[in-house]
Amino acid sequence: CSPNPRSDKRTTRSKSMVMGEVSRGSCRPGSPSLQEGALKAGWLKKQRSIMKNWQLRWFVLRSDQLYFYKDEEETKPQGFIPLQGCQVNELTANPDEPGRHLFEIVPGGTGEKDRAPISHESFLLMASSQTDMDDWVKAIRRVIWAPFGGGIFGQRLEDTVQFERKFGPRLAPLLVEQCVDFIRERGLDEEGLFRMPGQANLVKDLQEAFDCGDKPLFDSNTDVHTVASLLKLYLRELPEPVIPFSKYEDFLTCAQLLAKDEEEVCTV
Repeated sequence: CSPNPRSDKRTTRSKSMVMGEVSRGSCRPGSPSLQEGALKAGWLKKQRSIMKNWQLRWFVLRSDQLYFYKDEEETKPQGFIPLQGCQVNELTANPDEPGRHLFEIVPGGTGEKDRAPISHESFLLMASSQTDMDDWVKAIRRVIWAPFGGGIFGQRLEDTVQFERKFGPRLAPLLVEQCVDFIRERGLDEEGLFRMPGQANLVKDLQEAFDCGDKPLFDSNTDVHTVASLLKLYLRELPEPVIPFSKYEDFLTCAQLLAKDEEEVCTV
């Protein structure tokens, strides 16, 4: 699942399928309304393999399918991309073609976490910005790898904990426990902990590994600031903070009461 370096030729080649043709078979599922069960929606360009040109389409991510429509008002999709067993990879930017934020969805067909090279043709998509592409890649990976315990960045805290309880009692996600244990062991005397950034490329690699259901281990060569940055990234991407929105005012009230008690003790 981790993106591999690709040549400029790879980014410009037309290896994508004509998605409309693939998706229009008799097994095509019904067309749910655009709002029903949508995990993410937005504009993307998809490449046609025959003409090698780009089509702007409205994409809607639901369950394990990625639907595309002619525009956001359409109720009947032109086609869909089945995501089960797929891999999604960001493609290396071509310096000769700035502004092309490309990623691919590679069909696997096995439904298992097989990292071997896949010969199936890929769906080539283009986002409007790096941020937009990152959001789509993370959302699609979450759908693909959630059944295997991955896709945890941006996933609800309770969903992650509930899945991991299949493997034993747990009060916090394994990623959180692993980061906290490592920081306690190696980082308590580190200057600038949680303020100094870690290695951005390594943080991204670790994020992608956890999102693909892997459980990478930290060792003596792992930079503690990288682990701290990974933990901050996980917490920052939670759909709801660790302190739930519904309890936020209660926590503020408790903090105010504690501060008041401390003031009264100091004046005695």
